[in-house]
Amino acid sequence: MQSLHFQEKYPITVLDLDKSETTYRSAEEIAAYFRQCIERTPRVTYLGTFDHLAHTRAIGGEVAPNIQAALNVLFCFGHALPNPQVLAVRPRSIGIADTGSHFVISFMDAPMKPANDAMQAWALALRNA
Repeated sequence: MQSLHFQEKYPITVLDLDKSETTYRSAEEIAAYFRQCIERTPRVTYLGTFDHLAHTRAIGGEVAPNIQAALNVLFCFGHALPNPQVLAVRPRSIGIADTGSHFVISFMDAPMKPANDAMQAWALALRNA
């Protein structure tokens, strides 16, 4: 698991998971797994799953040749609304890309440590024990 700054601006966490390291066989299976994690976690709401690859293809957008599936699982940890600006970082999203031999799991770091800890734990649990 890596902490990076995407485009030198956005703090993200990325897990590159070789398919031999997990029992999950598809991005859809992983999305269902994340949905279960979200629904089991108190005060977190599952919002939906967005097929980013289908969307990008439908609008004639560019897709890297190795991307075979790209989903975003949308949810919200929002326990409080301390100010209007917090809406800029909500809701949360975990991205799942299938690149053929790997799954790439990524999310933007949340300003709330318990949310980051949960997302990291969920992602790391995809690895075989």
